[in-house]
Amino acid sequence: MTENRRDRLRELLDAVLDEQHATLGAMADAAYASPFHFSRTLSSGAGEPPVALRRRVMLERAAWRIAHGTSVTDAALEAGYESVDGFARAFARAFGHPPSATTSGTGHRLPAPNGVHFHPPTNLWIDGDGGRPTAHELVATLVHHDVADTAALLEYVSGVDPAALHHRRPGHTVLPWDGPEESVFDLLAATVWTKEVWLAAIEGADQPQRCTRDIAALAARHTEVAARWVAMVRRSDENGAWSDRVVDALCEPPESFVLGGIVTHVLTFSAHRRLLARSWLRESGTDIDDGDPLDWLARRSTS
Repeated sequence: MTENRRDRLRELLDAVLDEQHATLGAMADAAYASPFHFSRTLSSGAGEPPVALRRRVMLERAAWRIAHGTSVTDAALEAGYESVDGFARAFARAFGHPPSATTSGTGHRLPAPNGVHFHPPTNLWIDGDGGRPTAHELVATLVHHDVADTAALLEYVSGVDPAALHHRRPGHTVLPWDGPEESVFDLLAATVWTKEVWLAAIEGADQPQRCTRDIAALAARHTEVAARWVAMVRRSDENGAWSDRVVDALCEPPESFVLGGIVTHVLTFSAHRRLLARSWLRESGTDIDDGDPLDWLARRSTS
């Protein structure tokens, strides 16, 4: 994860929920802001005043702790209450039952205008804007990151020393039937070619030839196949076709493969090749990012 990336909302939430910040003034001081500015900023960003947010999350934490064996007295003190009676009254108002009736089955979440909740054992959970993501949204994220990261790698290596790009590691293979992949260029060429091969099998087209040594041509081929690959995945998801079987006549003898397995296979070995390419580039002295999907998603959310 990029160390210099700032998440201002998380910084404000940290100031609210720190054990030592029981008052609005202490929260604001930790965030280097005036109480008025701190309260206005957090209320705007989180939809809940900081003191109310802290009280609610601390009660959620207390409910979880009690359900997992912490005494009501200890939970009250941890939540910042000066008396057990005051804690019990606040708890009962929030949850509809006394702390002593709390079990693992009663749950620990309270209604929240912002989706910010206590997440055991010590973290926060922030619900997404659209509710629970569906399986097709997860697939889309994986597929789009794969093609975006491949494109970023191809753009990056177009400017590196050709000696680093084509430095050979004799005998190296990723999958025996794909042949040798002995350089960074070979790994990237195989990443592009694999999608072309599987699309040819799905579409009944001829076997494509692998690109050799021309990084500009490889980048152009990736742009073309990435669009087709994403469209194929989208159609398959919309049609509920993940369990359909593709008879690959390009194999000798022909074999059949489950469509969902094909996509999983491609994503798995594409990720392996991209990470390996980065490792080999670093060995040659090239400074390159990690290809972390978390960084990619963060850039997308701010662009």
